[in-house]
Amino acid sequence: MPDTGTKANPWKLKTPPNTSEYEMYRDEKDGKEVIACVVGKTTLLYDARCISDLHQMLVAHGDWMDLGGADEQKEAKEGTVEAWGRAESNPVGGWYGLKKGLRGRFGVYVPPLLEALGLVEITHEAKNNKMKAK
Repeated sequence: MPDTGTKANPWKLKTPPNTSEYEMYRDEKDGKEVIACVVGKTTLLYDARCISDLHQMLVAHGDWMDLGGADEQKEAKEGTVEAWGRAESNPVGGWYGLKKGLRGRFGVYVPPLLEALGLVEITHEAKNNKMKAK
């Protein structure tokens, strides 16, 4: 559906363990394309490049990768999607999360979007989920 992923028709997603629902949609902020992630009354923003960049990294990785998932104030576990989403070595040179104080949780909220777009598989266990490129 071409109109899916808009503010009027957001992607309806669930966290990897399928325990919490949230929405995401494409938007623009300060002239930059972003992905808005609405969790309850909180809105997180991610650089829209995260979709293609994460998929390309997973294709190159070639195997399952732990998601991780940590708030901005906590260290991300090495070798996880969360750690990659804030690493200086990624294509944007740091955080894909754009809202200071709410830049983390990349490994929780972005992977289900890539799954909904048909780009990846996610394990959907109660804990320690992983993803890989299709």
